[in-house]
Amino acid sequence: MNDINTTGKASPASGTRSKPLRFLAQLVSYVFHPVFMPAAMTFVLYHLTRQTSFAGIEPGMFYRWLAMIALNTVFFPLFTVLLLKGLGFIKSIYMSDPKDRIIPLIGCMIFYFWANHVFSNSDEVPVLLHTLTLGSFWGIILLFLVSIFYKVSMHTTAAGGMLGIMLVLLFTCPVNMVVPFFVAVVIAGVIGTARMLLGAHRIWEVWLGYFLGIAVQIGAYLYLR
Repeated sequence: MNDINTTGKASPASGTRSKPLRFLAQLVSYVFHPVFMPAAMTFVLYHLTRQTSFAGIEPGMFYRWLAMIALNTVFFPLFTVLLLKGLGFIKSIYMSDPKDRIIPLIGCMIFYFWANHVFSNSDEVPVLLHTLTLGSFWGIILLFLVSIFYKVSMHTTAAGGMLGIMLVLLFTCPVNMVVPFFVAVVIAGVIGTARMLLGAHRIWEVWLGYFLGIAVQIGAYLYLR
């Protein structure tokens, strides 16, 4: 799901007219698309904490978990959006109109709920991974509720979720995670800047996304600890 046409054709704010900058901003918007974030962060967390949080987890087991997360947070959401567009329930797969988000987000809530439910019933799943799936599920619920009344950047909500789980890692992991956290901050900043350069959002919509994403991940960790 995209929160605005990445070509910037229908935007509520003015973006840059520089073609090279717009191209780079579009590239960032696609590479760091919110639909990829849960699966990508699962992969990153595993490799950052393989000897701590994921100690004792066989690679085969982890990649089965990753496949399940990717199925529920990448494949099914993309398939749902394409199906809804084909059936005429939404005007565009880019969902520049906030009303186009409602039905896809309902579908995503179901998929994210299932991904989290599977992990919540397993004692083998590390708390860090369960935090990520629970926070992602809560994030989809908040996006749905907010989208009824306001538009918020889904890109920066996903980026905020990345920052939130990295904050949890920073303060709980016995290994120094300052550098990975700094990298996450830079990536999140690039994502927000790209959305602004495309004129996809007003500044408060970008910052609200960051806030929601960080809040749900920290909230999920405090709930599970």
